[in-house]
Amino acid sequence: MTYRNPAPTVDIIIELVDRPHRPIVLIERRNHPLGWAIPGGFVDYGESVETAALREALEEISLPVELIEQFHVYSDPQRDPRSHTLSVVFLATATGEPKAADDAKTVGIFELWRLPTPLCFDHDRILRDYRLYRDYGIRPRL
Repeated sequence: MTYRNPAPTVDIIIELVDRPHRPIVLIERRNHPLGWAIPGGFVDYGESVETAALREALEEISLPVELIEQFHVYSDPQRDPRSHTLSVVFLATATGEPKAADDAKTVGIFELWRLPTPLCFDHDRILRDYRLYRDYGIRPRL
């Protein structure tokens, strides 16, 4: 019997705590789908989602991060045009100057009320949910 399962991924909403208004870091993707995205990627076999989040953040923005909490899981089968994925989204903090690496073409620093377009995947929904949580303490609903 052949099983088809969604691929686990992580996304990390990274606030730069050494700047006013605690802006977040986004990457402009080098590969399809093109556009802006929350740093993240696929979980490797044998790797915890926490380890994957720390690795992906360092690989894509060249900064170590501190994971604060697990925010929410997004699993809409249509969230990624390449295949069915599910994403465990983490909230994290960092300090310093991010630099693009790995599959990030560029890195940008943005306040939540001034996000770039287009945002890839379902990252517009994730960031909308995050803004409600950060500003009002309202968590995403299932």
